[in-house]
Amino acid sequence: MASPAAGSAVINRGMITATVMLATLMQALDTTIANVALPYMQGSLSATSDEINWVLTSYIVAAAIITPATGWLEARFGRKPLFLTSVIGFIATSMLCGAAVSLAQIVAFRLLQGVFGAPLVPLSQSVLLDAYPREQQGQAMAVFGLGVMLGPILGPTLGGWLTDSYSWRWVFYVNVPFGILCVLGILLFLGRRADRPMAGRLDWLGFATLSLGIGALQLFLDRGERLDWFASPEIRLEAALCVLGFYLFTVHTMSARNTFIDPALFRDRNFVIGIMLIFVVGVVLLATLAMLTPYLETLMNYPVLTAGLVLAPRGVGTMAAMVIAGQLLRYIDPRPLIVAGLGITGLALYLMTGFTPDVSQGTLVRTGLIQGFGIGCVFVPLSTVAFGTMVPALRTQATGLFNLMRNIGASIGISMMSYLLVRNSAIEQSALVEHITPYRQVVRDYAHELNLATLTGRAALAQIVTAQAEAVAFIDNFKLMMFVSFLAIPLVVLVQRPRQALGDKAPVPE
Repeated sequence: MASPAAGSAVINRGMITATVMLATLMQALDTTIANVALPYMQGSLSATSDEINWVLTSYIVAAAIITPATGWLEARFGRKPLFLTSVIGFIATSMLCGAAVSLAQIVAFRLLQGVFGAPLVPLSQSVLLDAYPREQQGQAMAVFGLGVMLGPILGPTLGGWLTDSYSWRWVFYVNVPFGILCVLGILLFLGRRADRPMAGRLDWLGFATLSLGIGALQLFLDRGERLDWFASPEIRLEAALCVLGFYLFTVHTMSARNTFIDPALFRDRNFVIGIMLIFVVGVVLLATLAMLTPYLETLMNYPVLTAGLVLAPRGVGTMAAMVIAGQLLRYIDPRPLIVAGLGITGLALYLMTGFTPDVSQGTLVRTGLIQGFGIGCVFVPLSTVAFGTMVPALRTQATGLFNLMRNIGASIGISMMSYLLVRNSAIEQSALVEHITPYRQVVRDYAHELNLATLTGRAALAQIVTAQAEAVAFIDNFKLMMFVSFLAIPLVVLVQRPRQALGDKAPVPE
């Protein structure tokens, strides 16, 4: 029979899990929930299409810069005070974003929201890893993964519903009730870390050069497509600053003492392979979502809410896979699960290469379920492997880098897929136009059906050609992401057997 103390520990652990799950979901939702509301914000704030995109860019850049600093901030201020400050700051800035009356205000408040939101996901992951014994860490990462993966998937659906039913301001106000519950959970259930590392002097040079590299990279990726990439002086400057920042950071880290990022992290082979694989997950998951949303709304003329509902089953597949993987990790080696997940993800993308502009909703839902299941099978064992051999003192710093790599993968994936979509659409359209002549039977059939002798008929034919060219360009992107998923599988061979590497020391419970 379990003792009262053991029962109390289980209840406390469950409440900690619920608290960090709320924090993770709240932050993950905000990466995509505002996207669908941009046109409404643009009209309300009298902004141009380029100006309103700073609402997204400011948040992404601020979060990317602050995320690697989470480890030092925890060591300097303590886990519980940092967690509490981050959640309260996130609530306050969310309310300010919703109340903003000018573009300058909302961009400034989104910047602050990114600063306060950045530590939430690394802290949540670190808290869960410390709160659970080694044999239950797979289940803990399954719960954590639900927030990380479901947030971006559900964001557009929830954002579309809130915007249509109420106002764009509610995509920010929705954070308030989640945040209040999270604050209560932290105050009541989260204890202070017993083995808190001592904070040294902040390596300002390391922080500054890494921030320069990350900030310039995010601006380069976010604004490149709109500014025609290297045809723009701004993009060339951002590319140069990105290279310079990462070069100076690398040289400084390898040659100095007490650096901003502890080089010991990169001596852990499992962690290095883990951040490479989570980079691939970021590319495939969010780039696929970024492609499917315009596919449904532009090519298939789905309303925003309908498109979100069709994409939602992807989250169901992810949830199911994470629950199953979390249980299986107690009995089997995580590496076969990672391989299976990458293979299932690649299979789903292969099925998506057969999409047409009139693909059925059943096919969309089925491929979404398969891909969501594959991603879920990867994330849980990957998180367990990446941190299973990590020294507890470095765990928060490691979770910061782990989540940073996922976000950078997502940014690079979305930017590259968007660029290739525009480029390949133009190439395919030129190729199709070459075959539109009066001597081809299919053109003669359309000439009778559309009455090509009229301007309206020719415009309708041009629209058909454009849609077909875009459909082929989408298929090319799905095919490329399929190859990325399959080519990542050999990396799993380099992962150490987790049980050999873990040793006998269990993590310190919260």
